[in-house]
Amino acid sequence: MSLSFEPDALRALAELLNSTGLSEIELEEGGRKLRLARVITPVSIPVAAQSALAAPVSALAPVAEPGKPDPAKHPGAVKSPMVGIAFLAPEPGAAPYVILGQSVEAGQTLLLIEAMKTFNQIKATKSGTVKHILVASGAPVEYDEALLIIE
Repeated sequence: MSLSFEPDALRALAELLNSTGLSEIELEEGGRKLRLARVITPVSIPVAAQSALAAPVSALAPVAEPGKPDPAKHPGAVKSPMVGIAFLAPEPGAAPYVILGQSVEAGQTLLLIEAMKTFNQIKATKSGTVKHILVASGAPVEYDEALLIIE
């Protein structure tokens, strides 16, 4: 297909955007560039419907078992400073930063949290032994969620 700025060719590309659900198409040929984009209007959900949709999700939230302490309240809990994806090793296939039972020093990197394409080092706030690792590599984490427990 030759890059054409003819109205019929542009309409065909616009139809392709709509029929495939894509938000943009960009073509380049011989120094000429064409980019078609469409604005996707967000759908607003009435407040009553939002709370009805949110109700089942909250039922799935982890709840501390009766008689079992909440790990986030443990004095040695290392909590997430942000929302993101946790990674226990510096790269796929590499050894993890820490393992269960390992002694760590204050300031030592424990894991990474990827947020907005930036890898943030989560460091130990105190020296001690890793007693619990509460997240899996590649798992999403929330702000203030307990990640590890150091005693």
